[in-house]
Amino acid sequence: MKKNGLACIGLTTLDVVARAIDELPKVEGTGLIEGIACAPAGTAGAPALLAARLGVPSRLISAVGDDLTGRFIRAALSDAGVDVSDLETLPGLPSSTTLLAVSSSGVRPGFHALGAGMLARVTPGALQAASEVGFLHYGGVGGPKLDGGEGLSIVQAASRAGAVVTCDLIAPQPSAIEEVRRLLPHVDYFLPSAAEAVFLTGQQDLFAAAETFRSWGAKACIIKNGGRGSVVVLDDVSTTLPAYAITPVDTTSCGDSYCAGFIAALSRGWAPLDAARFGTATAALVAQGLATLGKVESFEATEAAMRQMTLSEAA
Repeated sequence: MKKNGLACIGLTTLDVVARAIDELPKVEGTGLIEGIACAPAGTAGAPALLAARLGVPSRLISAVGDDLTGRFIRAALSDAGVDVSDLETLPGLPSSTTLLAVSSSGVRPGFHALGAGMLARVTPGALQAASEVGFLHYGGVGGPKLDGGEGLSIVQAASRAGAVVTCDLIAPQPSAIEEVRRLLPHVDYFLPSAAEAVFLTGQQDLFAAAETFRSWGAKACIIKNGGRGSVVVLDDVSTTLPAYAITPVDTTSCGDSYCAGFIAALSRGWAPLDAARFGTATAALVAQGLATLGKVESFEATEAAMRQMTLSEAA
């Protein structure tokens, strides 16, 4: 029987997004802004939330603190249909939280408070989840309880059980190169950002960077490049997909939304290149609203948006 569903492992945070803030006042006072939104985010939390919105049964393997923020994250994910059975609560720790002040032009300086979200680990329950799902999304590179072998164990478990394994990054350090090289032989689709790809490989040409990742073991590579679209390198395809011509409101979680949309389309039997186009559309809808979900409503609504939005001419 074909397995379905997605498990995401890695960082979970709460994002608090405010727009539009064009400057921080130097004196105390109150000003009116367009809006404030908060939502679970992170390399594991955001894809799980978005995939659930797109109709994919999703499980989250991560951690929150035993504070009000952690309880809010858990409740928000559960209300969205995400299985939080493997979302640990770590006593005595705050939950990872990011405050983003988005300007009217879309610039979004962030202020991050470290917390439990970076301490995701591989538990027996997590290994069981990895063996039961059709997709595993690994967003744990850099995690102190995952790097060096534990993260590899769950990626291997998912791959052996027949799951499609995807992998993404956030703010990789130089030590990430060794970890990425350890993981990629068990990864079906590696989806870094352009900046991450250049940092890890030293290749300014994104096609060359993608081929480097394939030489490290990745079966396929998709490099997300913001408004310039994405570079897609598969066994039989090597091309650039354009982004959609939109007016962005908040680009927070756009990379995670691309991953979630890509997985959601693959789970419905779409070909990888078409799934990448769906990921592009998902990211475009997220960018037009605030916080993790933006304007994403459903798989069907996103598919309809693909037919209505205009492709960008940016290259």
